[in-house]
Order: sequence, then structure tokens, then C-alpha cells
Amino acid sequence: MRRSLVAVAATTLFAVGAGSAVAASWHSLGEMRTTGAQFVKGQYTFYPKFTNHGGFGFKGGLKDLVKGDGNNVYILSKVEGYDWRRFNGKQGKVVQMNKVVYDGAALYVRKAWIRVCRDRGSLRPDNCSPTKYYKGPNQD
Repeated sequence: MRRSLVAVAATTLFAVGAGSAVAASWHSLGEMRTTGAQFVKGQYTFYPKFTNHGGFGFKGGLKDLVKGDGNNVYILSKVEGYDWRRFNGKQGKVVQMNKVVYDGAALYVRKAWIRVCRDRGSLRPDNCSPTKYYKGPNQD
């Protein structure tokens, strides 16, 4: 009897886990590029309530296009009501990213922005790709 209860509990947990993994579908970010920086194979998702803080997730490769210029590259992303969060790459390399940006006081986010930039140092302004805006599904 006890073994069958454990088997039922394990099956239920597996089914719940598989359901939440399917719930977050990934979509293409399209081209994100500026002089010296590119985000390749970029994808995004809005996680449902109670999954990864209900945040805006993105993944892909942050690529430094000009290896010898001494400039770093980074991704800026934000959700409504919060400042930009910066995710740094590495000079002359491709860095794989899988990040989640979220509102710690909410169950999920509805709006998100993202762009790729090149850090040109303190004397020259950074250059960034056009900012992309995404609106998540209504979860009310």
C-alpha cells in the first residue's frame, strides 16, 4: 500500500513539473545588433506565475564583433517599474546567456525591454541596438 502511494506521489510530481516546463514557450528575439556587438540566436519567454518568479527570460549568445578594440559588450534588460539590469559579455568572445529579469514584488511581469550594447569606456558614449519591447500574456 505504501509503495503504491509513493508511486502515485512521484507520478503526480513528474506531471506537474512537465506541465510547468511546457508552459513557458520560447520566441525569437529577432536581430539584435549594434556596431561591435550582437546577440545571436536570441530567444525570450514570459514565465507563468510561480515559475522563475513569473519573469522575463532570455537566452542566446552575446558576441563581441570587434575583438581588438578593447571594448566590452553587454545586454540591458528591464521589466516595468524597475531600472535596467546589465549582463556583461567578454571581450573578443561569445558568451552564452540564460537570464531571468523579474519584479520581486509581483507574481509575474507584463512588459519587458531588451537591447545589446558596446561599452566604449568613460569618455565616449556606449552604442546600443534599438530597444525591443515585449508584452507578456495576460495572466489575470
